Amino acid sequence: MKASIKLLVRERAKYCCEYCIAQLKFSADTFSTEHIIPIVKNGTDAVDNLAFSCQYCNNLKYTAIHAIDPATGNMVNIYNPRKDIWTDHFEWYDNFTIIRGISSTGRATENRLKLNRIGLVNLRKVLFETGFHPPF
Repeated sequence: MKASIKLLVRERAKYCCEYCIAQLKFSADTFSTEHIIPIVKNGTDAVDNLAFSCQYCNNLKYTAIHAIDPATGNMVNIYNPRKDIWTDHFEWYDNFTIIRGISSTGRATENRLKLNRIGLVNLRKVLFETGFHPPF
């Protein structure tokens, strides 16, 4: 993938993971440009199929495009940062430290990608207290 495409994806995401909102400049994880719909599931390299993702979220998502909503047991789409609006599926809770899924897609994504893993919640707390979180 061209460096210019990767830069476009990073800048569009404001240097944050498009799933857990981890900030590149404060994260211990590496970040990557990932395929929202994986190539193995007929995804493409088109810019509208690319997201900026921390490696943790990218590893948990892997080739998945669906996940189980823990509230209903139904298989639903994972959050798509190119097509979905974040606030339709998630809300911040507890001083912006917890991401809470408020839709089937949000709950399934929160659960599948472990959006509230302890290290990330702790980092959000510190960043909130110092004025660096939420990032936008």
